[in-house]
Amino acid sequence: MKSVSLTAYPRTLTRRSAVKKLRSSGRVPAVIYGRKSKPQTLELTLKDIENLIHNSASENVLVDLLVSDDSRPKRLALVQEVQHHVLSGKVLHIDLHEVAEDEKVTITVPVEAAGEAIGVKTSGGVLEHVLFKVKVRALPKDLPEVLMVDVSNLEIGQAIHIGEIPVPAGVEIIGDKNIPVLAVAAPVTEAEEAAAEAAAGTGLTEVEVIKEKTEEPAEGAAPATKAGPPAKGAPPAKGAEKPVEKAPEKGAEKKAEKKK
Repeated sequence: MKSVSLTAYPRTLTRRSAVKKLRSSGRVPAVIYGRKSKPQTLELTLKDIENLIHNSASENVLVDLLVSDDSRPKRLALVQEVQHHVLSGKVLHIDLHEVAEDEKVTITVPVEAAGEAIGVKTSGGVLEHVLFKVKVRALPKDLPEVLMVDVSNLEIGQAIHIGEIPVPAGVEIIGDKNIPVLAVAAPVTEAEEAAAEAAAGTGLTEVEVIKEKTEEPAEGAAPATKAGPPAKGAPPAKGAEKPVEKAPEKGAEKKAEKKK
């Protein structure tokens, strides 16, 4: 990976108000981390960062950092993370990871397909991109920006696995070598599409039927209806409790005898 020159400046003010003022002046706050040094706050020129991102082939960028007026002015670093504004997309913050030229580092590299698979061209197959990124380990100068994989010879049912990806000298791919990265699948026929749609429709119907069944009464039980007053002279329903006769009030019998 070729390194790109980038100038940075030490940053002493870290409060929120100071950061806003920094951004309004055309600068971007940044932090550089290192295994052998403490994190240091920096500021970068917004225009330099936008040019750097725009001209990069991938999100992995190696920079020759020149820190102005610093005890360690020259450093080698990888762009670790770029934070953007959600709405405007403007760069808000940069994280840099300091590396050594003679020490291997591990990064995630995108995988792209090159060429047209023969299974797609002649048999109408579909190229499936199963894995879009892989982890690689190498010295900073040997790190690839992207891994190109030739899929021209892929027939239907064939795949290219992690262990089959060609890599530059000094680069090691980390991960299970048997995981597929790119594959060619058979085309989906109209009958298969119709069957899939029918299956989806059947699934919805079953859900509706189950929902309706849950609302039905248990087997053998009478349907629930709103109870109304019994008809005059009609016998009480089976299992219903007999009405409780109201006991005469105390002294009612004596009053009745006197009246007679």
